[in-house]
Amino acid sequence: MTCRINRILESPRGNALLVGVGGSGKQSLTRLAAFISSLELFQITLRKGYGIPDLKADLANLYLKAGVKNIGIVFLMTDAQVADEQFLVLVNDFLASGEIPDLFPDDEVENIINSVRNEVKGRGLVDSRETCWKFFIERVRRQLKVVLCFSPVGSKLRVRSRRFPAIVSCTAIDWFQEWPQEALESVSLCFLQETETVEDSVKDSISKFMAYVHTSVNEISRLYLSNERRYNYTTPKSFLEQIKLYQNLLLKKGKDLKAKMERLENGLEKLKSTSAQVDELKARLAAQEVELKQKNEDADKLIRVVGVETEKVSREKAIADEEEQKVALITQEVEQKQKDCEEDLAKAEPALEAAQAALNTLNKKNLTELRSFGSPPSAVSNVTAAVMVLMAPGGKIPKDRSWKAAKAAMARVDGFLDSLIKFDKENIHENCLKALQPYLQDPKFKPEFVTTKSLAAAGLCSWVVNMVRFHAVFCEVQPKRQALSRANAELAAAQDKLASIKAKIARLNENLRKLTAKFEKATSDKLKCQQEAEATACTIALANRLVGGLASENVRWAEAVKNFKQQQSTLCGDVLLITAFISYLGYFTKKYRQELLDGIWKPYLHQLKVPIPVTPSLDPLTMLTDDADVAAWQNEGLPADRMSTENATILTNCERWPLMVDPQLQGIKWIKTKYGEDLRVIRIGQKGYLDTMERALAAGELVLIENLEESMDPVLGPLLGRETIKKGRYIKIGDKECDFNPAFRLILHTKLANPHFQPELQAQCTLINFTVTRDGLEDQLLAAVVNMERPDLEELKSNLTKQQNGFKITLKTLEDNLLSRLSSASGNFLGDTALVENLEITKQTAAEIEEKVQESKVTETKINEAREHYRPAAARASLLYFIMSDLHAIHPMYQFSLKAFSVVFQKAIERAPPDESLPQRLLNLIDSITFSVFQYTTRGLFECDKLTYTAQVTFQILLMSKEINTVELDFLLRYPAQTRVTSPVEFLSNHSWGGIKALSSMEEFRNLDRDIEGSAKRWKKFVESECPEKEKFPQEWKNKSALQRLCILRAVRPDRMSYAVRDFVEEKLGSKYVAGRSLDFATTFEESGPATPVFFILSPGVDPLKDVEKQGKKLGYTFNNRNFHNVSLGQGQEVVAEQALDLAAKEGHWVILQNIHLVAKWLSSLEKKLEQHSEGSHQDFRVFISAEPAPSPESHIIPQGILENSIKITSEAPTGMHANLHKALDNFNQDTLEMCTRENEFKSILFALCYFHAAVAERRKFGPQGWNRSYPFNTGDLTISVNVLYNYLEASTKVPYDDLRYLFGEIMYGGHITDDWDRRLCKTYLEEFIKPEMLEGEFLLAPGFPLPGNLDYNGYHQYIDDALPPESPYLYGLHPNAEIGFLTQTSEKLFRTMLEMQPRDTSVGEGGVGTRDETVKALLEEMLEKLMDEFNIAELMAKVEERTPYAVVAFQECERMNILTSEIKRSLKELDLGLKGELTMTSDMENLQNALFLDTVPESWIKRAYPSTASLGTWFADLLTRIKELEAWTGDFSLPSTVWLAGFFNPQSFLTAIMQSTARKNKWPLDKMTLQCDVTKKNREDFASPPREGAYVHGLFMEGARWDAQAGIIAEARLKELTPAMPVIFIKAIPADKQDIRSTYRCPVYKTRQRGPTYVWTFNLKTRENPSKWVLAGVALLLQI
Repeated sequence: MTCRINRILESPRGNALLVGVGGSGKQSLTRLAAFISSLELFQITLRKGYGIPDLKADLANLYLKAGVKNIGIVFLMTDAQVADEQFLVLVNDFLASGEIPDLFPDDEVENIINSVRNEVKGRGLVDSRETCWKFFIERVRRQLKVVLCFSPVGSKLRVRSRRFPAIVSCTAIDWFQEWPQEALESVSLCFLQETETVEDSVKDSISKFMAYVHTSVNEISRLYLSNERRYNYTTPKSFLEQIKLYQNLLLKKGKDLKAKMERLENGLEKLKSTSAQVDELKARLAAQEVELKQKNEDADKLIRVVGVETEKVSREKAIADEEEQKVALITQEVEQKQKDCEEDLAKAEPALEAAQAALNTLNKKNLTELRSFGSPPSAVSNVTAAVMVLMAPGGKIPKDRSWKAAKAAMARVDGFLDSLIKFDKENIHENCLKALQPYLQDPKFKPEFVTTKSLAAAGLCSWVVNMVRFHAVFCEVQPKRQALSRANAELAAAQDKLASIKAKIARLNENLRKLTAKFEKATSDKLKCQQEAEATACTIALANRLVGGLASENVRWAEAVKNFKQQQSTLCGDVLLITAFISYLGYFTKKYRQELLDGIWKPYLHQLKVPIPVTPSLDPLTMLTDDADVAAWQNEGLPADRMSTENATILTNCERWPLMVDPQLQGIKWIKTKYGEDLRVIRIGQKGYLDTMERALAAGELVLIENLEESMDPVLGPLLGRETIKKGRYIKIGDKECDFNPAFRLILHTKLANPHFQPELQAQCTLINFTVTRDGLEDQLLAAVVNMERPDLEELKSNLTKQQNGFKITLKTLEDNLLSRLSSASGNFLGDTALVENLEITKQTAAEIEEKVQESKVTETKINEAREHYRPAAARASLLYFIMSDLHAIHPMYQFSLKAFSVVFQKAIERAPPDESLPQRLLNLIDSITFSVFQYTTRGLFECDKLTYTAQVTFQILLMSKEINTVELDFLLRYPAQTRVTSPVEFLSNHSWGGIKALSSMEEFRNLDRDIEGSAKRWKKFVESECPEKEKFPQEWKNKSALQRLCILRAVRPDRMSYAVRDFVEEKLGSKYVAGRSLDFATTFEESGPATPVFFILSPGVDPLKDVEKQGKKLGYTFNNRNFHNVSLGQGQEVVAEQALDLAAKEGHWVILQNIHLVAKWLSSLEKKLEQHSEGSHQDFRVFISAEPAPSPESHIIPQGILENSIKITSEAPTGMHANLHKALDNFNQDTLEMCTRENEFKSILFALCYFHAAVAERRKFGPQGWNRSYPFNTGDLTISVNVLYNYLEASTKVPYDDLRYLFGEIMYGGHITDDWDRRLCKTYLEEFIKPEMLEGEFLLAPGFPLPGNLDYNGYHQYIDDALPPESPYLYGLHPNAEIGFLTQTSEKLFRTMLEMQPRDTSVGEGGVGTRDETVKALLEEMLEKLMDEFNIAELMAKVEERTPYAVVAFQECERMNILTSEIKRSLKELDLGLKGELTMTSDMENLQNALFLDTVPESWIKRAYPSTASLGTWFADLLTRIKELEAWTGDFSLPSTVWLAGFFNPQSFLTAIMQSTARKNKWPLDKMTLQCDVTKKNREDFASPPREGAYVHGLFMEGARWDAQAGIIAEARLKELTPAMPVIFIKAIPADKQDIRSTYRCPVYKTRQRGPTYVWTFNLKTRENPSKWVLAGVALLLQI
């Protein structure tokens, strides 16, 4: 492919048009080819508001680069980049001529010319502006290559190639076909080579399977389209995405599996090691017990020794305590004695101190002075003598105490003073004391006295006196001191004894301490040993608990590991299947998913040469999710059915962005609950949505784009394709580079029920079909019904479900915790009691949960049993919803939301009559639900579709309850009649007989054909009865089931089928399902609300908004109160409407929006506006919308959101006389009847007027036989006529019948009428209904329906119900044949529509019919071969001698035929060349091809031909007959014996020619002539020559009556003879005044059954009856049938 693109780019002016679906590699290969050819590549960057000026600017830059700088560039443009079709005008101009008008401003043109001027000169060319510009453009065309990448899907490319021919004619077209099987295989194999996890042996098989998956999905997609009308595309990009997903999933699942295995193996290893450790631990425990025994003995010995030693210490301590007490006593005594001594000594202290003081007065000086006395006074000498006595050593008192002796003693003064100081004052000898007495007694021996003699002597005197005093006290104290000394000695002894005892105790204590320490150590050793033994025992117990507790896990995990190993071996195959499941199955419904997975893919896997290992009966869900996830999703609101679970699994596992197709909004509800606050919800086109997207991209958030339409904003292209730049860090949105966080996720959502997304979008996203399924909805509705009927049960069920879901999640968490605890436990984890206890708690919890799960299963079974009783009601409701939602196939206006349905469903349950008995209550529920849904739906359906819907409901209900046979129903709907059979009975056509033969081949209908032949009379009577559906069937066929009788009737009287089906519905469902009275608007209004608008689907001639105004007036909402806004939409009214809506939503007003179909572009804004106001608005706020339905589904524009949330009401004129008459009367009331003074006349004429109104309105259904043209008669015509009637009756004494008829027929109703024949019909009706006879006795308005007498208002309604005959054409004055045609068509349409609504089930690859082109080519060749040459007019003219009026007619016809046949030949030849590829196909050629294929006459032929209603085959055969007739006539130009009037382009010209030739012959004035027609009794073959005057004409047919040839008059038609042929008519011209018009009916002649514009002439035909009969019967002559 790349080489091909390269060749195009390398060729001069090489532009390419690459055609292929999006995702087939057009852009990638172009980039590669441009790189190979060294060309730059340019693509426009779409941003908001990018338009023609921006494209021109981009192209101008490319022109400059290519033309001035001579750079080769490729301009690549894709479908998505054509934001506006006008872009292609510029591209087309460039491709065609290189010149794009107004690309450059003038100054820029000058710059360009100057830039290339030098090069132009260098080439030797003429230096002129033109040459320079031409040079520039030529170079641009050479250097700028345009590559257009367009998709062939839809009609876009075809239309573009016509509108912009250069796209095709100036480019090389390169088709990118679907990749063939080999390509798919080689690409996948190439990618798989890099995948190391897959064994080489199976890579080839895997690549084959991948390719097979892709091609099989393509096949099933085609089937899906034909059966379900859903478009599912796959492209090469989808295939590459499948490979990528496979590789990623394989890696991920491989890792997951490995991790799971490791965890389990780890857990098992731990359990194994635990068992092994237990034996070790037991041995250790035994050793520890021996050691503990020894330690116990040692400790006991020590305890005895310590006891003995402690005894010793106690004894010694007692002795010591005794001694201590003794010492204390002694100490006390000593202390007392010491105290006494000290007190006495204290008394001697003053004497001592005085002696000391005296001594202190002595010194060497004064002693020397004393010594120097020669003979001192006696007082002095006495003193010295006393000193000598006192100091006598040993008590030996000296004899000599003289002064001399004294002086000798004081010889050494220092020695003397020292002896005095050191005197032993405590031991003075007794002798000395005695010897001293005399001195002391001497009165002069006083220091005071002696002082007078000598200071030294006084000191000595004082010393002696005080010494003696001291001694006297001391002698007193001495015994006490001795006693003290003794006591001290005793104390010392006692203390020594105590010390020795204490030392002994200390020794003993030290010994005891050592022993105690020893004992303590022994005890602690013993304890430690005991603890170790206990710990070992405990560990053994724990280990046993662990091993025992996890025994079941041990088995389960071992099993799981085994399974995982098994899985590992089949991983490549399993992942292959789940990849295909995620990649391709999302958009299919359940049936197709199963078919692909189990019926196509799995069998293929087994038949490969090298089989891919795969788990047998693999369920993809088990690989992608687990119970806990599913449980969590269901708790978040995901419906519990399998389909929803699959969808959620695909959504959470796919790598492409998921795109949810979610018309019932169940998926989005789940997503919003699941992600809650983390979700960013936006809509395309919403204000600032791109900014939100940018922020989310950078932050890695989750974005949900809701309510997508079929086309995406091209700006988001790169995001959808995940086209990151700069190593995946950025992504382009428009011209802006945005940060791209890998965590970013995008979910797309559409609520379109059946969107047609382009292949490129489908390649970029994973489409997931969230459309609710029958089973899914049934379960939801069961919950709703049980919730209302048995809230206790439902709450219990809901809590149980949540609880069980919770259990699943907890169990999973517990198991995970168990494993992670086990695996994270360190080496010797058996000591970790907490771990084991935790494991036990986990185990215990799991067991408890398991127990609860079992309990709840029992409870659930009981609840389910109770709930199941209500299932029939839910199943019925689910069925009704699906029938209702399928109605959009009939008409796009019929859109219903599940939300609205649920409301109806709940109200129906509330309304159902209560009943004690459950079975009866259930029947009441089913009936209430069915009827409520029926009422809700039918009020929004057109009359023509109501029966289709009701019948569909009836058949589906019966199918569900297995009351009818599908084969029989299929026959009824499909009517597969046998072809090429001839009816043996004259009352059945060949087609009917074909049906009978087909029925007879079925067991239940065996011998039906024989019975009909055998009892032809009875069957004829039955078949030709007026209402066979009400008659009993002949023979035993009357005992057949209702459906079987319908099948027979379908064959014999197809025209009665709508009545028969209505009766069938009434029999099976009840009469209320076929009653025609419409719902009162007030009742409907009660169901509306701020979020539920009322939507009126408009029909001509009905104004439904009057009801709204009436209701508004009743409730106080009027224009004058300023709370009633009526906006008629049209140009510029959108703003007014928006303002009215905003105000009304706030204030609680009413808004009417009329004719919203006129503002197509504003409708999406209106949808958003209504959605916005649906929440939080004033509760009285109401919106009423009206719109006309689109003429075709393609032009339908009303958004689904508006339609499905509204209460739809079709305000259509009712069908049938019964309903019409009631409706006409409904315009009046009792007051109206009483307002006129001439009550009798007024009431009679009013009732006749109502009947007239009903007749003219309902006559429309008979098509052209009813009215030539359709008129919008409406209730306004009736009410104004009644006002006129009232005024006239009040004003005049006699009833002015003529005036009234004129006013009604020519003005009120006649005002609508444009066709004269219709005017005549209207007038005739009034003449029949309003005439004086109406007041005279019985007056029939219709056969069997007399005008009622004087009744009250309700009486008239009752009279209609009682007296009006069943619906039949007689009520309108028509013959029953009149309805056969339209009833047959109605029945065909009814069955065709119902057949289309049946679930389709064609299997893959039905026998293909020849291709379209082949069919057309064969037909085209056959036509060209059969067409004769054109008439040579000149040659013909030469033949004619006289140009009679007939000859002129012949020439004119030949000319017209030439024009037609030359156009046929030209267009067929042109198409032939187109099909051969020699000419480009134009839209005209394509239209011709379609027409040939569909067997319709092409438009260009119709324009040049005569009116006809025939199909192409019949029309062409008719054309050839006409040519033959013309050839015969122009052979000799003699008038044929009988002329085929229908064979003319312009029959009027021939009839005029008859008058002309007669006028010329008789010289009568042409304007005074008329034609007289006499119907002969002969046929064409009976005439050999033409008449002398006038002409015989044949080939006419009568409709509405028949011609009685014998009597020569118009007669009542025979039943089922719709258009009997007329005998030959003799037409001649006569003067107008000679014409006899008595007893004649002026019968119009038309070319076709379309009547109206095909009017030819009026023939006067004989009649015995009143002509008004034939007027009302719509009798006419037709040239073609």
